[in-house]
Amino acid sequence: MTRLRLIAALTLLAPLLLAAPGQSANPKHLEQLLTTGECAQCDLQGANLTDAHLIGADLREANLRGANLTGANLEGADLTGANMAGADLTLALAINTELRDTNLDGVNLANAKIFDSDTYGASMAGLQLNNADIFETGIGVGGDGTDEPVQPWP
Repeated sequence: MTRLRLIAALTLLAPLLLAAPGQSANPKHLEQLLTTGECAQCDLQGANLTDAHLIGADLREANLRGANLTGANLEGADLTGANMAGADLTLALAINTELRDTNLDGVNLANAKIFDSDTYGASMAGLQLNNADIFETGIGVGGDGTDEPVQPWP
């Protein structure tokens, strides 16, 4: 019986023990974001925010590096100065989203809809824009956030 308890405990704890330090979101910050929509300067690195409703969320200077925001609704969200490097925003919706001075390096925006969003001063190296709908937003291939909007890729 003791051996069985030990195996059960190790099975439950294994994901926590094997996780690399600093590679996952702070659970308290994740809960705060999902309950209040307020999470400025939060550590949400690698967070799973698939299909999250983040309408009007305050994510200023948050660490969203490598986060999964597939299908997320970021309408009116403030991501000023956030680190979103390597995040997945496939099928995301960003209307009137504040992306000033945001690190968007390597972000996947495939099939995303980005309208009327401010990207002034954002870093955008290696954006993936396949089939993205981008209007009235300064996102350009190799741009710095000040370029004219680009049409979606075929």
